[in-house]
Amino acid sequence: MNHSPVTLPRLTALARQAAPRLLEGVVAPLAVFYLAMVILGFKWALALTVAWVYLGVAWRLIKRVKVPATMWLAAFAITIRAIVAFWTGTWMWFFIQPEMGTICISIAFLASVRLNRPLVQKLTLDYIHLPSAVLKHERVRRFFARITLLWAFVLLMNSTLSIFLAVYESLAGSLGAFMVLRTSAVAVISGTAITFSIIAFKRLLHRLHVSHA
Repeated sequence: MNHSPVTLPRLTALARQAAPRLLEGVVAPLAVFYLAMVILGFKWALALTVAWVYLGVAWRLIKRVKVPATMWLAAFAITIRAIVAFWTGTWMWFFIQPEMGTICISIAFLASVRLNRPLVQKLTLDYIHLPSAVLKHERVRRFFARITLLWAFVLLMNSTLSIFLAVYESLAGSLGAFMVLRTSAVAVISGTAITFSIIAFKRLLHRLHVSHA
């Protein structure tokens, strides 16, 4: 196999790239919702959370920065979530709705393995170029299939746990406890899976490079 070594950025570099998006798209909306809920009430919490997302879109339009398609989808999704939560009158449905979508994604991950088109491979190729010779290697094919299965179960586990906590804490009337428990659990599970995936991928590429040196 003739190809140049493929390397991945350091974990710290990946974290620096992901942190701003994570803060804006995940942490900030949760913080806005919780603070508004405590200070102003449920309806204001919904309104201000939706406003935060659209403010991010408007800021990019004003600065003439391209708005990612994922941000448009996020704006649409959070609008639907807010409408359903407002209609039901409980914060539980504001958090359960995206988890239902995540369960569908986990099913898609499982189906992609069955169809020999693992989604993790497609997502990886969006950020890292891998030569076709590498992609055709049996070890690489098995790796992406196994990692896709791993992430299918990680997503399913996160969603199931989040729905359980949302229902339980909604009955207990504790939004704060739900946010702390849910955020902590998802961070630990996802963080462990991300670290394992990157380390395993680096080891795979190292073995391929050594075996064909």
